[in-house]
Amino acid sequence: MKYIDLEAKNETELLEMLKAKKIELFTLNAKLKTMQLTNTSELRNAKKDIARIQTALSAVRSK
Repeated sequence: MKYIDLEAKNETELLEMLKAKKIELFTLNAKLKTMQLTNTSELRNAKKDIARIQTALSAVRSK
């Protein structure tokens, strides 16, 4: 996911995406703890996506 894709979305869409990504991060962490996660780079990508969404949210709220 790129920041350019997020710029066109409104606040409610961004909040829904943020909630979904946080749930995904939770499940990835659970899989990591139970040794079921094979691709650990998914954790890093999920965290970066959450940060991008939060940045876009702050930009939308400041307008």
